[in-house]
Amino acid sequence: MDRSFAQLAGHHFDVLICGGGIYGAWTAYDAALRGLKVAIVDQGDWACATSSASSKLIHGGLRYLETLDFKLVKKALREREMLMKAAPHRVWPLRFGIPIFTDSRLNTLLLKAGLTLYDFLAGILTTDQAHRRFSRTQFSERFSCLNPESLTGGFTYLDAQTDDARFVLELIDGAIAAGAVCVNYCKVTDFIENNGQICGAKIQDNVEGNTAEVYARQIVKATGRWITESESRLSKGVHLILPKILENEALLLTAKSDGRVFFMMPWYGLTLLGTTDTDYTGDIEHVTVSVDEVDYLLTEANRVCKTVNWTEQDIIGRYAGLRVLKQSSNATPTDVSRDWELKTADNGLLMSIGGKFTSAREDAAQIVNTVCENLAINEPCKTNGRSFPWLEEMDYRLWFDTAMVKAEEQGIDYESAQWLIRRHGKRVVEIFHLIEQDPHLSWRITPSLPFILADLMFCAGNEMVVHLEDLLRRRIPVLILSKMTQAELRHLAEITANILGWDAATLNNEFETCARKWLLH
Repeated sequence: MDRSFAQLAGHHFDVLICGGGIYGAWTAYDAALRGLKVAIVDQGDWACATSSASSKLIHGGLRYLETLDFKLVKKALREREMLMKAAPHRVWPLRFGIPIFTDSRLNTLLLKAGLTLYDFLAGILTTDQAHRRFSRTQFSERFSCLNPESLTGGFTYLDAQTDDARFVLELIDGAIAAGAVCVNYCKVTDFIENNGQICGAKIQDNVEGNTAEVYARQIVKATGRWITESESRLSKGVHLILPKILENEALLLTAKSDGRVFFMMPWYGLTLLGTTDTDYTGDIEHVTVSVDEVDYLLTEANRVCKTVNWTEQDIIGRYAGLRVLKQSSNATPTDVSRDWELKTADNGLLMSIGGKFTSAREDAAQIVNTVCENLAINEPCKTNGRSFPWLEEMDYRLWFDTAMVKAEEQGIDYESAQWLIRRHGKRVVEIFHLIEQDPHLSWRITPSLPFILADLMFCAGNEMVVHLEDLLRRRIPVLILSKMTQAELRHLAEITANILGWDAATLNNEFETCARKWLLH
């Protein structure tokens, strides 16, 4: 994945996409596969905002059944089922438990009905993937972290999990392979119009500072919270990373204070707790986690857990993101639909507003359909059911097992090997080659996390890393998964500098910038 501003400057494209989150990435990949000449830019890194601040789920949204948003749930569940088949390395099944307490907002009968409908919409009602009901004793044994007092039983049901930042990165790499020009840290400073119609953009290279003009027959704005659309509404979601208390299943819980649902999930061997859902009107450039939001999540988690009494000191990492919602008269963001819409400005600019990570592919297909219609191009969507770019062509289970054997032979521990294969798919063979040249690269970056040095080096050298934060927050999310010391961060910065050719001044600047943002709260 090579970054080249020169491939943009002065060139003409069929479509220029502004925004490198999940919607922009799917749009670029889809359009490139249809044979369009595509460019995509982001003022920051790929998935640097909301698309790396999600709950890491590919799910239908069980709670939307309460608001009777059946169309949205069915759409998302259809995508979930497709993605688990098209990208088993990128999207893997995760079962959720729903405990029922004597004071639960929803009783057993209502939950049974909702889960039956959820499985029906997903097409798995009569399979072994369907929801299951458990007695109090059975559920308590399955989720030993829960406080058994007032517990009456529970259900489990199927959804799926991912690494959101790597999901986006794989699509960007797929777009590049299909001929798209993809440049991160490239800001659109203004649009160019001809006779009142948009025909290009003035762009600035945020790395070298160069400016240029790029021309396109259509321009799509998929910039999320930077859409500056008067009819949109922002909602803030916060997540915390805490010590491990779950194994291979997650929990969907209901907050006693306000009745909304939140999740407790295993992720990279730790616990991901979230999310909040509150209106946001602050600075969109600097979204932080507040004390009140931390207190809310810890209080609600501690209320249902018997094995922990988490405090601020237990928090390993934290992050916040902003969802773009349709403008609504509903009092709380939780009650606002997560559906998506495409708007066309008077000058022809296409604007993608709202939506969900899970259903972004189908929405992006509609964006590209509109582009093709406007350009008189007759090419159907090619992303539905298509294997992801990094998926090996042979049977996935057989390939995965073979790769695990190879990893073991190279001295990679079992947990790190599993994550390595999920993170890189078929490209894992290139990481194996690095270890063959230097066996020490099979060692973990830090003992507590399942990431090895060869992974770090491969990402730094091959995944369009510009800044240290790109590498340590999104390519490998160690900044939110560990309480890293300055010495540890400095060591990783030095490794990165050797690979990217940073001089001493650049190294120091990258280290200081990253430390200031992530090591000091």
